Amino acid sequence: MEGKDKPVDVGDVYEVKIEDVGKRGDGVAKVNGFVIFVPEAEKGDKVLVRIVSVRDTYAIGRIVEI
Repeated sequence: MEGKDKPVDVGDVYEVKIEDVGKRGDGVAKVNGFVIFVPEAEKGDKVLVRIVSVRDTYAIGRIVEI
Protein backbone atom coordinates (compact mmCIF):
# COMPACT_ATOMS: atom_id res chain seq x y z
CA MET A 1 0.00 0.00 0.00
CA GLU A 2 1.01 3.60 -0.54
CA GLY A 3 2.09 5.59 2.46
CA LYS A 4 0.46 8.73 1.08
CA ASP A 5 -2.48 9.90 3.17
CA LYS A 6 -5.38 11.56 1.42
CA PRO A 7 -6.84 14.76 2.90
CA VAL A 8 -10.43 13.38 2.81
CA ASP A 9 -12.16 10.24 4.07
CA VAL A 10 -15.48 8.61 3.22
CA GLY A 11 -18.20 10.27 5.30
CA ASP A 12 -16.41 13.63 5.67
CA VAL A 13 -18.52 16.72 4.89
CA TYR A 14 -17.06 19.88 3.35
CA GLU A 15 -18.34 23.18 2.04
CA VAL A 16 -16.69 23.59 -1.35
CA LYS A 17 -16.81 25.89 -4.36
CA ILE A 18 -17.13 24.20 -7.73
CA GLU A 19 -14.13 25.50 -9.68
CA ASP A 20 -14.63 23.68 -12.98
CA VAL A 21 -16.60 20.98 -14.80
CA GLY A 22 -15.03 17.63 -15.67
CA LYS A 23 -15.26 15.74 -18.97
CA ARG A 24 -18.31 13.80 -17.77
CA GLY A 25 -20.13 16.94 -16.61
CA ASP A 26 -19.43 16.56 -12.88
CA GLY A 27 -18.49 19.63 -10.89
CA VAL A 28 -14.85 19.78 -9.79
CA ALA A 29 -13.83 21.12 -6.37
CA LYS A 30 -10.65 20.76 -4.32
CA VAL A 31 -9.96 20.12 -0.64
CA ASN A 32 -6.33 20.83 0.26
CA GLY A 33 -5.48 20.46 -3.44
CA PHE A 34 -7.19 17.04 -3.69
CA VAL A 35 -9.77 16.81 -6.49
CA ILE A 36 -13.39 16.10 -5.55
CA PHE A 37 -15.88 15.31 -8.33
CA VAL A 38 -19.44 16.38 -7.48
CA PRO A 39 -22.25 15.11 -9.74
CA GLU A 40 -25.08 17.60 -10.47
CA ALA A 41 -22.98 20.62 -9.46
CA GLU A 42 -22.19 23.52 -11.77
CA LYS A 43 -19.20 25.82 -11.97
CA GLY A 44 -19.51 28.61 -9.41
CA ASP A 45 -21.82 26.68 -7.06
CA LYS A 46 -21.02 26.66 -3.34
CA VAL A 47 -22.24 23.34 -1.99
CA LEU A 48 -22.02 21.11 1.06
CA VAL A 49 -20.75 17.68 0.01
CA ARG A 50 -20.32 14.34 1.76
CA ILE A 51 -17.44 12.19 0.49
CA VAL A 52 -18.81 8.85 -0.75
CA SER A 53 -15.72 7.37 -2.42
CA VAL A 54 -11.96 8.00 -2.21
CA ARG A 55 -9.57 6.85 -4.94
CA ASP A 56 -5.81 7.32 -5.33
CA THR A 57 -6.00 10.69 -7.08
CA TYR A 58 -9.55 11.93 -6.52
CA ALA A 59 -12.73 11.53 -4.51
CA ILE A 60 -16.45 11.57 -5.26
CA GLY A 61 -18.76 13.77 -3.21
CA ARG A 62 -22.55 14.01 -3.16
CA ILE A 63 -24.39 17.22 -2.42
CA VAL A 64 -25.87 17.22 1.09
CA GLU A 65 -29.35 18.70 1.42
CA ILE A 66 -29.58 21.10 4.34
